[in-house]
Amino acid sequence: MSTHVDQKSTLLSHDNNILYDTVIGLEIHAQLKTNTKLFSGDILAFASEPNTAISPIVLGYPGTLPQLNKATIELALKIGLGCHATIPSVSYFERKHYFYPDLPKGYQITQNKYPIIQGGWIDIKTPTGLKKIELDHIHLEEDAGKAIHDLDPQHSYIDFNRAGAPLLEMVTKPCLSSELEVANFISAYQKLLRWLSVSDADLEKGMLRCDVNISVKRTTTEQLGTRVELKNLNSIRNIKKAISVERQRMIDILKQGGVIEQETRGFDAQKDMTFSLREKELAHDYCYFPEPDIPPVQITNAWVEQVAKQLPTLPEQRQLYYTHTLLLTDYQAELLCDNQSIGNYFEIAIQYTKHHQPLANWMIGPIKEWLNQHKIDSFEECPVAPHILANLINLEESKKITHDVAIKHILPLLLNSTAESPTQIAERLNLFQENNEEELEQWVRDVLATMPDKVAEFKKGKLGLIGLFVGAVKKKSNGKADPQKIVQIVEQVLSSTK
Repeated sequence: MSTHVDQKSTLLSHDNNILYDTVIGLEIHAQLKTNTKLFSGDILAFASEPNTAISPIVLGYPGTLPQLNKATIELALKIGLGCHATIPSVSYFERKHYFYPDLPKGYQITQNKYPIIQGGWIDIKTPTGLKKIELDHIHLEEDAGKAIHDLDPQHSYIDFNRAGAPLLEMVTKPCLSSELEVANFISAYQKLLRWLSVSDADLEKGMLRCDVNISVKRTTTEQLGTRVELKNLNSIRNIKKAISVERQRMIDILKQGGVIEQETRGFDAQKDMTFSLREKELAHDYCYFPEPDIPPVQITNAWVEQVAKQLPTLPEQRQLYYTHTLLLTDYQAELLCDNQSIGNYFEIAIQYTKHHQPLANWMIGPIKEWLNQHKIDSFEECPVAPHILANLINLEESKKITHDVAIKHILPLLLNSTAESPTQIAERLNLFQENNEEELEQWVRDVLATMPDKVAEFKKGKLGLIGLFVGAVKKKSNGKADPQKIVQIVEQVLSSTK
């Protein structure tokens, strides 16, 4: 059983020997995988021509009324169940007032006091074990549009296609303490969102957007320091760099006797520095009040149970099964649970073979390598069906074909979508493993006869040459010779010759 541990990132001020702890909380927005927006029937089409995926509802025209997209509620329930969270029987939407040019209504419909998901946790790996990262809540809200500043030197343009898109905002408690923990948490959450088909969660495409709340405090006190919010971080690499830079800036201020201001800051990756964007608003600055046009969302136990039945086995549960029951290594199990497509492929394949370790190695080795080379992200698009790969592995493990034959001669044909089975290919190309010892011995003698100098060196003590002899016999046999038998026969022939 894994143990949850606390791990502190401690920095030392060399001037006054004061130890500082870093305290980090995250706010992560995930774009939900729905066909339409949160409160309207507008199609989600971010790559379309600007301002074509819009409607009077999204633009906030007088007399329009929002209508809640039921699919977004069910996606929120999925991630809540995946995070071991509490799902209240009722939640409310509220209006959050602030002015941005890309927020057409002048307010955002979101959730504040009564979010759809409360509490929960996600486990992350740390150098000293698993750590439980506690969540404060997860809530639904609509996205704003997009301001474009690089098309004209004098003007900014607004594209409202993204306005009204459904977002799921997850807020952690301030319990992370290092760049590594933050990176591991984002990766774990990203994996869970994809596993449950809640979001594509691509950071670089803006489908996952992370804000980092960071503060530093003396190790000797429990009182948290003033927090600063880091915005507009679009990659894990930049998130880690921004945390490191901002932490050092805050410690330098404290060392010099200064005061840290509560504010929102950006990060310049080129200059490795953060910069002030604005003073950080507090909740009362947004003038929250209940959204009068959307009734309370009632969530019954029956609805939650119905959604729970649709959930796949969670990654951590599958990994335990793979390591404890199928006896895979932690490394194999983790890679097979990287996403649902590879996990589902493995689940189908193991119905056709009992050789689980070789199957895992084939999938995360040559099959994955081929998919990467052809820029294919999903095992669902693999041209070799799970039962076909299992058949190939069964042939190899039963010693009917060698590994060389399987990977060099049969696999390439399967990847070219041949209609033949591995057995049919082996029969047609005469690839079945040669076990006739007389034939094997003749191959060995023929090879050794072409290398008299190397044979002489071997007999003088250069025993490493046996690998050369074995390789030459394998080549002569077109990969059909059993490598273990070749070694035995090479040793027998060499020991019997003068």
